[in-house]
Order: sequence, then C-alpha cells, then structure tokens
Amino acid sequence: MSTRMPHGVDAATFRKALDELAAIVGKEWVFVDELPLSAYRDAYSPLADGEMLPSAAVAPANMEQIQQALKVFNAYKLPIWTFGNGRNFAYGGPAPRQSGYVMFDLKRMNRILEVNEKYGYALVEPGVSYFQLYRHLRQIGSKLWIDPAAPGWGGVMGNALEHGAGYTPYGDHFVMQCGMEVVLADGQVVRTGQGAIEGSQHWQSTKHAAGPHFDGMFTQSNFGVVTKMGIWLMPEPPGYKPFMITYEREEDLAAIFDAVKPLKVNQVIPNAAVAVDLLWEVSAKTTRRHYFDGKGPVPDSIRKKIASDHGLGMWNFYAALYGPPPIIENNWKLVEEAMMSIPGAKLHLNRENDPAWDYRVRLMRGEPNMTEFSIMNWIGGGGHINFSPISAPDGKEALSQYNLIKQRCHDFGFDYIGEFLVGWRDMHHILMIMYDRADEAMRKSAYDLFGKLVDEAADAGFGEYRTHLAFMDQIAKTYKHNDGALWDLHHRLKDVLDPNGILSPGKQGIWPQAMRSQA
Repeated sequence: MSTRMPHGVDAATFRKALDELAAIVGKEWVFVDELPLSAYRDAYSPLADGEMLPSAAVAPANMEQIQQALKVFNAYKLPIWTFGNGRNFAYGGPAPRQSGYVMFDLKRMNRILEVNEKYGYALVEPGVSYFQLYRHLRQIGSKLWIDPAAPGWGGVMGNALEHGAGYTPYGDHFVMQCGMEVVLADGQVVRTGQGAIEGSQHWQSTKHAAGPHFDGMFTQSNFGVVTKMGIWLMPEPPGYKPFMITYEREEDLAAIFDAVKPLKVNQVIPNAAVAVDLLWEVSAKTTRRHYFDGKGPVPDSIRKKIASDHGLGMWNFYAALYGPPPIIENNWKLVEEAMMSIPGAKLHLNRENDPAWDYRVRLMRGEPNMTEFSIMNWIGGGGHINFSPISAPDGKEALSQYNLIKQRCHDFGFDYIGEFLVGWRDMHHILMIMYDRADEAMRKSAYDLFGKLVDEAADAGFGEYRTHLAFMDQIAKTYKHNDGALWDLHHRLKDVLDPNGILSPGKQGIWPQAMRSQA
C-alpha cells in the first residue's frame, strides 16, 4: 500500500474509507499499491520525480457509483482528482494537482450511448476515446465524422472540457459540445439545456434552454463530475481538398495571418487551419541529432539545410476546403489568390512518403492517429510541456508573440517548436518545450522557461487558454482585472457547490476555502 496519505487523514481512517469505497465499486477497482498507482503520474513532467503522486485510485462503473462514492469522500473529506482518459499529456496527464489525492478514474465509463445520424451528434461517457468513437461510427456505417485532437488516444469528453481543439470545421470542441449530465459534489444530478425537460428528444440538438447557460461552468473547473456529454459530429462532405503551402521566411508569419484572417472570418476556409514551424513539421520524420548534436538551439544554417532537405518552409500552412466540388473550386480561387501572393510561397496538394503530410490530411478529415506523438523523438527522453497563449489571428500580433517566445526559448537553450492554430476569430499558439527528463538541468531549465513565459506573455496582454498542473496557480494570478475578480467568483462558486472541497482541489487555481491560504 502507498505510504502517501490525503492531507489531514491518518492511515486507519484512510483504510476505513477505502473499505467503504471498495464495497461500492468492487475491491478490484480500488488501487492502493505503488505499481498500479504508477499509471497515475505525469510521465513527461517538468517537475522532479516524486511530486504530484496519488494516495489511491477508485474507478466507478456508473453514475450511481459516483453518487455513492461522493458520500464517502465527503464524509471523510478526502480530496479527489477526477479524469476520464488521462491522456492530457503536455498539461499533466492523469496526475493529481498535489500528492496524496485519491484518483477518481472514470475510464470504465466508456459507453457511446447514442449516435444520431439525422441530427449529427453522439452522446458519450467520460472514458470514450477518439479511436473508440471513430471505429464505432465506421462499424455502424455512419457517414458522420469526428473531430479528433492530434493524439487519437485522447478522450472526446475530456478534450472538450479542457477547451481542446481539432482540425476539421468542427475544431472548437467546446463549441461543438451540446448538453451535459453532471453529478455535483453532494450527489445531485443535473442535466443542462434541454436535458432538464423530462422526455426531451432535443438534449443534443440545441444548447439553449430557459435560464442561464451552465455548460461552460463545468469546463476546466472543479464544480462537478461530468458523466455524459453530447458532441456534434460533422456530416461527411461530398468533397474534400487538403493543401499545404510552404513559406520561406520566419517573418512571413505576419503576412500569412493577415491573408488568412478574412478567409477564416468569412468561412472560406472552414476548418481549424494551422501554421506549423519548421522543426515541429520535420520532427515527425527525423531527429535533431541527425543534423546537430551541439548545445543550444539549432543554428540558422542548419535550419536552412533541414528545410532544403525536406522541401519545407520556415512556416508550413495546412488547411482544407469542404463541400460540393463546384463550391470547393470557387473558394479555392480566393484561397490561392490570397495565400499564394506572399513571395516564395509554394503549394503542395500531395506529398509522397511524408508522414507529417499524411497525418495532417487524416486529421483534417476526422481520422484519429498517433503520428504527432512521434515528434517527441526530436530530442528524445520524452519530456514535453505545452505553453499555450491565445489571441486574435492578427499578423503583427502573431509575429510579435513568436519573436518574444522564440527569443526566450533560445535564451534558455531550447529550440522553438510551435504552431499557430486559427479558429474562427481566435488564434491558439502552441509552443512545445521538449527536453530529456533524464537530464536534470534540462528539465529544470524547461520549468524555468515556462514560468518566465507566463509572466512575460501576461505583461504583453496574452493569456493562456490551458496549462500544465504545475503552473495553474501562476496563470490564475495573471487574470487579475479588478483585483482578480474572476477568480474570486470561481472561489465563491466553489465554496457553495463543494463546501468540503473534495472535487479536484486546485484545478485551474480554484481552491476550496480550507486550502486557499496555503495555495
């Protein structure tokens, strides 16, 4: 049995609580030994080994077991950490916010409860992965597409709750969410939207209902346990045209986004388009040591050789057009005129034997895969953490943000490895800080770099839209308008909905009252 204990709970009391939980979910679904608990750690963490480790794990099978388990957690005031698939790597994976929490593992709840072909949606439980939903749709002969995140092992519900994104026209996953079932800390079950109408057949068809809209309150929060969620699925279009355009110069980033902005706002390009930097793009097919084994960032001369060897640009822009072929060809004229006007632009409509092209094309048509995970081989050692500021898709802002972040990466001895994903009116900048976890100095530098970026981005007016466990408090403090009024509101809600503070304490920097001062 693990020697870690929830804060303020002695060993005898903890064993008694675990016995009661075992009576609810079955003894085989309560984990207390170090070997099974090792699955609930962040294998890629920027923190030293031994931090953010659980005391135990409990895996309920259904909503009723969740309700019963919550009674036990409340009675003993045990802090729990709730998750579905636990694949939120680069942001903490399945690890808890602090050592000693009890993991509330919902992977057993993995039913696809409904697929509605007519209205284009699915109703899923927390454990359903992109691979599972995709295979299910193929098995039943559905003509609906999913929108997967890049690693297909992730959870449909979990990614939407974390404000994740994909690459089809349905790429904003929370926007495509419709209707939740939530168990509150006291065990009460709430259905949002039309799910609150007994016998409603429209729970997943419309978000709207009388009164406030609560779905967003249960994303990136610790106010309840989401047990069911509707997700809209895209009908298979009659045509699909993926493309990539390479750009020769780093400073072309400004022109790229100034060109793409009207195409996105007017939905000429309907999907989540992405500008990928050279090293992110090439890391799916080679390694850093193949070109450079020195310290610090890859020199510009080597970057130019990499680009030449692989037929890539400093920026590589991916997008796609969808719909009837005549509409695609008409819209293509607008895209080509705008995006090819930048000097040195080269158009690619197909690339042979290129795994990066292949996996991007598959993602943009809703096919989950794991190719992107291979980019970890660029450095080796597996360590990675994502810094994710968000802004408008403005060329000047994009270039300014890129230059700031690239310089800080170089200051700390890291390559800039990033991409800019463009939604309808928003831009997600994803920096992947890669490091060898076995190299203690490198791991520590990655941690320090991330903390520096948080403060400097906030000073420049940029906030992160999601983050790693280790930086949730720091990022929460950057949202400081009116003396942090937004987080004061979060805490007021927390104190009312979860007075014992059992649900994921510290999630996104939202702490229960009893733990707030120490946080």
